Amino acid sequence: MNNKNRPLHTAALALALGSALSIAAAPMVAHADDSKGEKCFGVSMKGKNDCAAGAGTTCAGTSTKDYQGSEWKHVPAGTCEKTASPTSPTGFGQMAAFKEKA
Repeated sequence: MNNKNRPLHTAALALALGSALSIAAAPMVAHADDSKGEKCFGVSMKGKNDCAAGAGTTCAGTSTKDYQGSEWKHVPAGTCEKTASPTSPTGFGQMAAFKEKA
């Protein structure tokens, strides 16, 4: 390699490295967009809830049993009350936390 091309190669390398670092530093935020769906209580499986509504839990992945009435899963808008939930008083998901039937 001849020395007159070295500044160009160095600049290209610096640009590529800077671009890679800025992409890697960008925050990777993954969360449900409430405008495209709804919170549906009583339809998540054990450990698969999106967030918590009741005492003793903190957030996603903390449900202790299937169809827990105090836990919600994000579902497409208009589908919650059509989704089966054997613990719900109506047999379907609910828009608010509920006490599970026996």
